[in-house]
Amino acid sequence: MLNKEFDKYLTLFSLYLAQSIPMSFFSTVVPVIMRMENYSLESIGYLQLIKLPWIAKFLWAPIVDRSCKTPGQYRRWILLSELIYAMVIISIGFFNLKTDFSTIIALMVIAFAASATQDIATDAFAILSLRKKERSLGNSMQSAGSFLGTLFGSGVLLIVYSTFGWTYLLFGLAGFVLLALVPLTFYKIKPIEQVKSNNKKVSFYEFVFFFREASTLRHLLILVLFYSGIIGVLTMVKPYLVDLGYSIREIGFISGIWGTACGSLMAIPAGMIIRKIGFGKSIYLFASINFLAASFFFILTYTNHPLYLVYIAICLLWAAYAMSSVFIYTISMAVVRKGREGTDFTIQIVLTHLSSLLIAVFSGKLADQIAYRGLFGVEMIIGVLILLLLPVIFKKEKYKEGDPANELNNS
Repeated sequence: MLNKEFDKYLTLFSLYLAQSIPMSFFSTVVPVIMRMENYSLESIGYLQLIKLPWIAKFLWAPIVDRSCKTPGQYRRWILLSELIYAMVIISIGFFNLKTDFSTIIALMVIAFAASATQDIATDAFAILSLRKKERSLGNSMQSAGSFLGTLFGSGVLLIVYSTFGWTYLLFGLAGFVLLALVPLTFYKIKPIEQVKSNNKKVSFYEFVFFFREASTLRHLLILVLFYSGIIGVLTMVKPYLVDLGYSIREIGFISGIWGTACGSLMAIPAGMIIRKIGFGKSIYLFASINFLAASFFFILTYTNHPLYLVYIAICLLWAAYAMSSVFIYTISMAVVRKGREGTDFTIQIVLTHLSSLLIAVFSGKLADQIAYRGLFGVEMIIGVLILLLLPVIFKKEKYKEGDPANELNNS
């Protein structure tokens, strides 16, 4: 029994890791390479367009759900998407960043579209394959894989690039993506997983119906607000370190390697906590950790910033973000409609991304006006307000059927 559960976690971890390493490379390392090649900041800014498929993926999520009735069919979508992802990455390696910039950008958009499609199918595959009591740890694998992928994609690969160059690095990335498909290819779907719970025809406008049928205002408020007490800090932490006098290399290690490593490590206990104590207690615990992280940064501004306190602050911040992510992923799985797993989960996660984007933009303007201490103080106040709002906006009865702790206690 444990081996079968482990196989699920290994499969999901490998998929999310394979997805995040190339994405992190394209979105964080390529801008560094471009600047080294004397590209203008305007050109580097255009690179952010490659992320559009991940914002718009809810538009074609119903197409994926519409064509799938079993986890096995979602697996075919994953395999096809990852193969396209790998082939596009290989093709990018044949072009020169100096002379073929527009072509490379277009190919990156295609690669991100394939990756976004894989993500839709993987999330639906996870929801159908994982039992309710397994979902919290399954989402730990998602979060840990994403953070570990960010660590390698944004830190290690920059070093690899300086050694092997553009072409061989991309060939290696594509090879890794294909290698990560091995656990999924050999994963045995149990008979109980073969039949989808609801074979009702899925509309292409299913994302519109989600807000009317499957969600509530309270749940949407949780999705929008839960990260808001730390996103501003997370957005401004690198500029903050720059203004403290740290070098680019030091910031890369402190935030890019140390921070993401802490996030990846704390994703696992987060899933265990949810599985053990359930949604009702977990939401208060993780919201409190978010408040603690913002408070620590606020207090840090009153010190002379000793290095050990900076390391503690960064670790606490990334740990809070990772644990909150596992919680948000797990409660989002609890409210998906049968037969529309990929669509509903995608809508919810895109909503959190959009709200985080708005908060990130606003945090920069706020930091300009009231400095870092003021921003961190505002984030701390938001953390308190969220804790005060939780009794009003969180009703655990809504999530009872999807709570991993309920199934664990009843099994």
